Amino acid sequence: MKRVFLFCIVAALSIFYPIQAQNKLTVNADQGVVTTNQWTKYANNPVFGGADLGTYFDMTMLQEDGKYKMWFSWHRKRSIAYTESKDGINWSEPTIALASNRDSGWENEVNRPGIVKRDGVYHLWYTGQVWHDDWSKSRSWIGYATSTDGIHFERKSDKPVLTAEAGWERELTVMIPNVEWDADAKLYKMWYSGGETHEPDAVGYATSPDGLVWTKYKNNPIFSSDKNIKWEQHKVAGAHIFKHKDWYLMFYIGYESEFLARIGIARSKDGITNWERLPTNPIISPTTDEDGWDASSCYKSFVIYDAKEKKWRLWYNGRNGKLKVERIGLAFLEGEDLGFPKNKKIKNKK
Repeated sequence: MKRVFLFCIVAALSIFYPIQAQNKLTVNADQGVVTTNQWTKYANNPVFGGADLGTYFDMTMLQEDGKYKMWFSWHRKRSIAYTESKDGINWSEPTIALASNRDSGWENEVNRPGIVKRDGVYHLWYTGQVWHDDWSKSRSWIGYATSTDGIHFERKSDKPVLTAEAGWERELTVMIPNVEWDADAKLYKMWYSGGETHEPDAVGYATSPDGLVWTKYKNNPIFSSDKNIKWEQHKVAGAHIFKHKDWYLMFYIGYESEFLARIGIARSKDGITNWERLPTNPIISPTTDEDGWDASSCYKSFVIYDAKEKKWRLWYNGRNGKLKVERIGLAFLEGEDLGFPKNKKIKNKK
């Protein structure tokens, strides 16, 4: 009787509080929650999306006006949509922010956005795609749009601002723009993924003074998979990169295979070279419950550090292959320390 009573208490508390993690892999079979390196998945994931709405994936965010603002990829609508939340868990009804444009010849579907707010203007870089039955012929480009309210965007060009070239980009795909404005250098800095279209191969870097004309880094890609690390041996992509104190942090997708992905962290002093991987990667992995919402893969993340609460929040999209849908979930890390070695320099190949 006591065992049943205690189980009921724990189950009730888990509705309101995330399940606590340890410094090692922890599995809670009742909730289907897996935590690693002290990252804890929210117990009531997913926080956004549902089977009736189709796939929600690859988001970008801003925190302002006491709200979390999210621009995300809505597969069913082939568009980028906007939603907002006061707590990062309960989200408003989405509205289309940028629709596809089949007449352009490169935007049959738009998705995978990156956002910067500067001088009262929202700057949105996004992926335009044309798909073929033969995936090897599908292509992706990066476009640019702006808005004064963050909801209604106008394209700044009818042409892509970034196009795949020969070499590692395979003349096929550039996608998933992650852009930061560097006020000191007076440059937009973009980290993007390139290569194959279904899932890109590696991460590149480019800069621009105006958001329209970009110069790619001559030694791209700046971050590639480490074939000696099983969980990312296939490819790496979908990076969220930003400056945090003295480091550029990269939260990236590592692919063990084309359909098995996890999330890891790396850091660099200049955001381009000498990336140091977190020794305890990956930080987010699929649940061990085969019926779980993220049982197959954990993809593109967006991360915000709350200095007041001393807590990291990480949103990511998870996939269940049986349901053939992706939705967005949330994970937490208490404290600012991400777990990198102290006073120790580690160099990794790009």
